[in-house]
Amino acid sequence: MDFSFTEEQLMLQDVARRIAQEKIAPSAEHHDRTGEFPLANIQLLGENGLMGIEVPAEYGGAGMDPIAYVLAMVEVAAGDAAHSTIMSVNNSLFCNGILTHGSEAQKQKYVRAIAEGTAIGAFALTEPQSGSDATAMRCRAVKQADGTYVINGKKSWITSGPVAKYIVLFAMSEPDKGARGITAFMIDTDNAGFGRGKTEPKLGIRASATCEIEFNDYVAQAEDVLGQEGEGFKIAMGVLDAGRIGIASQAIGIARAAYEATLEYVKDRKAFGAAIGTFQMTQAKIADMKCKLDAALLLTLRAAWVKGQGKRFSNEAAIAKLTASEAAMWITHQAVQIHGGMGYSKEMPLERYFRDAKITEIYEGTSEIQRLVIARNETGLR
Repeated sequence: MDFSFTEEQLMLQDVARRIAQEKIAPSAEHHDRTGEFPLANIQLLGENGLMGIEVPAEYGGAGMDPIAYVLAMVEVAAGDAAHSTIMSVNNSLFCNGILTHGSEAQKQKYVRAIAEGTAIGAFALTEPQSGSDATAMRCRAVKQADGTYVINGKKSWITSGPVAKYIVLFAMSEPDKGARGITAFMIDTDNAGFGRGKTEPKLGIRASATCEIEFNDYVAQAEDVLGQEGEGFKIAMGVLDAGRIGIASQAIGIARAAYEATLEYVKDRKAFGAAIGTFQMTQAKIADMKCKLDAALLLTLRAAWVKGQGKRFSNEAAIAKLTASEAAMWITHQAVQIHGGMGYSKEMPLERYFRDAKITEIYEGTSEIQRLVIARNETGLR
């Protein structure tokens, strides 16, 4: 594995870093406090190719690889996790699935708008009663004699749901077939039969706008089917593999921001006549934070590299996501502890990093699901 980055990858990383430092980080506290969706910043990311990093240029994207995606995601997440959540959904969950399974017409209509930042995309799999157990979904798509589908049901925890123009939806079209009865659809939220429910009052990533969505006799055309009928579960699982690389990158960005803030603090903060960074207990925490951060980054780059080689990367993505998310939670916890009372205060961003880190252990597959994926891949047992 080559540990050097190409000039193009580094250029994209630099663009992401500048936007994160100059636009995103300064507004992060406001968006976290108000929950206001950062539309202007998201459009800026789109204008600079960051909403469709792996999307080919002919569909409005940057035409780059998974490594570039990781590098850019880390920078944006270090500026603010909520922005990187929106970026991850658009890149990994929305564009990726359409590029892999969509028709040429679907790529032109849906991918271009998202990649260029002129519209927001969303991914609708989770329901109020089915999270990790996706096959228990109740959302139904009933095929009609004319080839259309009538969709009814509710989805929950839809990131960017309040503002999304297009959504990749998964619904049960043949309930008696279980996982093989799930079909993916492209949804236009301007169409009749689509509604938005309550916005979730979240612990962290508050500006990413999450809500329930409802379908009441929504009519999907035959050309709105993504892939083939009955392939929805396979599509969802493949998309989530890619999404896990994005969330691992997000976790690294959050952890890095907390770590860098802590490094500065331990040099400046004095106690008992010395900088607290000279205390052995503090030094042990710093060393462990650095080790976990680097391990998470290298495992995530490995997963991205394997994906870029066109090989199966499910296990590598699960390992990266599990390691990075738990590292982020541990590092932000230690950062708050080292900062003491100031770490607990909203006057500093440490408590926001701590709140934001938690979600990385939950979405795109909980830590428990990642362990299940890894163990099954390793043992071959189901």
